[in-house]
Amino acid sequence: MLKINLKSVLVNSIVILIIFLADRISKIYILKLAEIEKSVDIYLTSYLNLYLIWNKGIAFGLFSVDDNTIYNLISLIIIIITSAILIMIIKAKSFKKYCLMLIFGGSIGNLFDRFYYTAVPDFIDFHINNYHWFVFNVADIFITLGVLCLICAEIFFNNGENEKFI
Repeated sequence: MLKINLKSVLVNSIVILIIFLADRISKIYILKLAEIEKSVDIYLTSYLNLYLIWNKGIAFGLFSVDDNTIYNLISLIIIIITSAILIMIIKAKSFKKYCLMLIFGGSIGNLFDRFYYTAVPDFIDFHINNYHWFVFNVADIFITLGVLCLICAEIFFNNGENEKFI
């Protein structure tokens, strides 16, 4: 049976809430700026711009369509994956738990937008010369960091758990 440590649950919830709020605050700022200026197209440096777009698809705008059925199906799949990540957080230990919390916090940030705005505002445009990366947001940064940290944890800190399968 799973033992619940209330202190751990509280700390984990606060970490996830901070990630969610960092994402929300950044998006609210950009959306308020877009409301005032009628658009957001700000050149910060020679490699970083703020440029607001609305993403109805998944990561990097994949599967972005105007069909409500497909949009709802994608949203349902995201809810299922996010729920699975929550279960993994509950079962995980140490470093992997925090990696999953980064992913979960970013995921609920983008999921909130999917239901509140029916699209996710992306606004960070990283580029080198004329080669642009996909436009993304703060939630995407947390999701990406979580995934990269999980990969590193599996490669460097696995402690031979999977050796019995080789």
